[in-house]
Amino acid sequence: MDISQGPRSVLRHPGYLNFAASRVFSSLAFQSIGIAMGWMIYDQTHSAFALGLVGLCQFLPMAALTFVVGHVADRFDRRRIGLICQVIEAVTALVLAVATWQQWLTPSGILAAVTVLGAVVAFERPTMAALLPNIVPASMLQKAVATSTSLMQTALIIGPSLGGLLYGLNPVAPFAVSALFFAAASFNVISIRLQWAPGKREPVTLASVFAGVSFIRSRPVMLGTISLDLFAVLLGGATALLPMFARDILHAGPWGLGFLRAAPAIGALAMSIVLARRPLESNVGRKMLAAVAVFGLATIVFALSTNIVLSVAALFVVGASDTVSVVVRSSLVQLLTPDEMRGRVSAVNSLFIGTSNQLGEFESGMMAAALGPVATGIVGGLGTVIVVLLWMRLFPDLTKVKTLQG
Repeated sequence: MDISQGPRSVLRHPGYLNFAASRVFSSLAFQSIGIAMGWMIYDQTHSAFALGLVGLCQFLPMAALTFVVGHVADRFDRRRIGLICQVIEAVTALVLAVATWQQWLTPSGILAAVTVLGAVVAFERPTMAALLPNIVPASMLQKAVATSTSLMQTALIIGPSLGGLLYGLNPVAPFAVSALFFAAASFNVISIRLQWAPGKREPVTLASVFAGVSFIRSRPVMLGTISLDLFAVLLGGATALLPMFARDILHAGPWGLGFLRAAPAIGALAMSIVLARRPLESNVGRKMLAAVAVFGLATIVFALSTNIVLSVAALFVVGASDTVSVVVRSSLVQLLTPDEMRGRVSAVNSLFIGTSNQLGEFESGMMAAALGPVATGIVGGLGTVIVVLLWMRLFPDLTKVKTLQG
C-alpha cells in the first residue's frame, strides 16, 4: 500500500505515531487542567476579569520568550526540548494536585501555575511543529497535519469531559491524571525517530534571532494566512467565556461546561477527518476565507443562544470551520519554510496563535466585564466577518492560493 494513500498509512510512518501520541497525551492533560482551573477560578471569584487574566497569564510569557524559543528550536535537539517541556508540565500538574488536596490553591496560585505552563508551552509548541517535517516528507505534510489535528481534536473532546467528570468526583483528580498524561507524552517524544536530518544551524546573531519575522513579512501569502487567523480568533474568542455562559446563561454545572468545551473539538475532529481523507486540492485560499467567515457567524449564533443544544451546535460549527484555517496555515508555514528556519518561523506563528487564543481570552474577559458575554460574542463574531472582507482586499494573493502540495 502506498504510504500516501490515507491517514492510517501516515500513522504507520516511522516516528509519526510517537509524534502524534505525544501531542494527544499532552492535549488531554492541558484540557483536563484547563477545565479544572477555569471552573475553580470562576467559582472562587465570580469574575469575568479573572477569566480574562487566565488568558493574559498564558500570553505574556509566550510573547516574552518568542524569539529566544525560535533560536533554541533551530539550534538544539527538538526532541530533547519537547521532553524537558513535558517533564516540567508533569511536575506543575503534581504541584497543583497537592495544592488542591491541601486546600492551598487560591486564584493567585492558579494564575501563577498558568504563567509557568504558558512559558513551557512557548517552547513546546513551535518546537514540535518544527519537528514534523523531519518525520514525514513534504508530499505527506498536509495529510500528516490533518491526521495529527484529528487525533488531537479527539483528545480535545475527551479532555474537557474527562476534566469535568474528574473534577466532579474530586478536585484533585484532574491534576493527578494530567501528570500521568504528561509522563506518557514524555515517553513518546523521546521515542520519535527522525527520517530527515535537521538543516544547517546558523550562528547566533541579532539578525538571525529576528529572522523569523523578516521571513514571514517577505511572504504575503504566509503573512496574510497567519494574521487572518490572529484577528479572527482574537475577535471571535467568546468561547473563552464558557464558564460564564455555562453557569450564568445556560445554567449548567462543571459537566455541562466540559460538554460545551468539547463541542468545538467534536466539530474540529469531524472536519480534520474529512481533510485527512480528502485533502484540499483546489481553491485553498478561497475555502479558508469562507471558513473563517463561517467561524464568525457561528460565534454570533452561540452568543445569542439560551439553549444548550443550539449552543453545542454552534460551537461544533466554530470548531469545524476553524480547523480549515488551522490545516491551511500549518501546512503553508511548514512547506514554505526551510528547515534551518522552521523553529524561528514556528515560534512567530505560535506567538500569533497565542495572541489570538490567550490574549483573545483576556480581551473577551475585559469586554464581558463591561458589556456582558452576549454582546461580547456578537461584536466579536461581526468583527471576524469584517476581517475576512478586509483581508480579501489587503492580501489578494490569498484568494489565488490553489493547492497545498509540497
